[in-house]
Amino acid sequence: MANIKQIEGGVTAAKGFQAAGVEAAIKYQNRKDMALVYSTVPCKVAGTFTTNVVKAAPVLWDKKVVEESAFAQAVVVNSGVANACTGKQGLDTCKAEAECAGKLLGIPADSVLVASTGVIGMQLPEDRICAGIEKLVAAKADTLEAGLDAAKAIMTTDTVHKQIALEVEIGGKTVTMGGMCKGSGMIHPNMCTMLGFVTTDANISKELLQKAVSADVVDSFNMISVDGDTSTNDTLLVMANGLAENAEITTEGEDYEIFCAALHEITSYLAKKMAGDGEGATALFETKVVGADTKENARVLAKSVICSSLTKAAIFGHDANWGRILCALGYSGVQFDPENVDLYFQSASGKMQIFGNGVACDYSEEEATKIISDPEVTALVDMHMGDAEATAWGCDLSYDYVKINADYRS
Repeated sequence: MANIKQIEGGVTAAKGFQAAGVEAAIKYQNRKDMALVYSTVPCKVAGTFTTNVVKAAPVLWDKKVVEESAFAQAVVVNSGVANACTGKQGLDTCKAEAECAGKLLGIPADSVLVASTGVIGMQLPEDRICAGIEKLVAAKADTLEAGLDAAKAIMTTDTVHKQIALEVEIGGKTVTMGGMCKGSGMIHPNMCTMLGFVTTDANISKELLQKAVSADVVDSFNMISVDGDTSTNDTLLVMANGLAENAEITTEGEDYEIFCAALHEITSYLAKKMAGDGEGATALFETKVVGADTKENARVLAKSVICSSLTKAAIFGHDANWGRILCALGYSGVQFDPENVDLYFQSASGKMQIFGNGVACDYSEEEATKIISDPEVTALVDMHMGDAEATAWGCDLSYDYVKINADYRS
């Protein structure tokens, strides 16, 4: 198994990557709202995007770059305005962003990726965007601080920045991988209002990089939900510049498996960070399904529980209302025998079985409340049908979620 070591930092941890975060007054005042990630050399790039039929202009631009460009070398990101449902003007703005960044960085415009997050329907102010890009290019650096600035600049209603970096040995070389993301609301499986960026100095073919990324999101970013809304802007981009100088990974084997394990460490960490930072959330709510007959059924069952508004409300109220969990399992579409299901609550405060053999267990409500009052709570569901398992992440549903979203545009 891969020996993965977490290190300090984010997108600037890997060799050859620089970043910046600046204030461009796109929508917010007195805070960083634009970010740049840049590689000193061309990168292989892979991406996955929203499944929403309504796709924002940056998603359309990035899909084209990922699929058709010879390489990618930079990502420009803004927060505050999503550049979604903006017609031809929105696409023209993406082109202008890429051309502006390309000119200042001395790279082709079609090697520049763009990403936006924020209010749907507003046009991006092109003059402020281009002025922001000038600031970003002037500020870019390979320091940990520069990576942190970028992670902070992509936040919208997020309450904390989200970044991680790690090292792993591949082919006798030390490979570094770093990532950052944002996401707090409009978060639902099939990618969420999430922007995620992963950088690595690994040497891997474009084909296998895309295969790894596409396979990974199924058990990471697609296993989280905050509110059941799939965004127009979801984007995950992974850039690999090869500067670690490991032998190029061109076939599936040990090196590829180690790369995939490292990537999953990054994406699952960021996914959990997003779920736990759901708008108004006070707790990360995890559901782990074990003993399912198939992996897909395990995923469906786990997601059904973390998407249940009634269950999420019960977690917020520290109420061990296990009936809501059984109900969510029951309407998931997966066939099972309720008499064979065991259900547990667990957290740092302990683990307790609350349901089995078709009825409630003899448990202390007081003890159960203590367990689900922790900031990270797990519902463990054993289906006793096979050996497949899956984990999904969500959060509780608080009064503040409604407050945040009732007047988001204003």
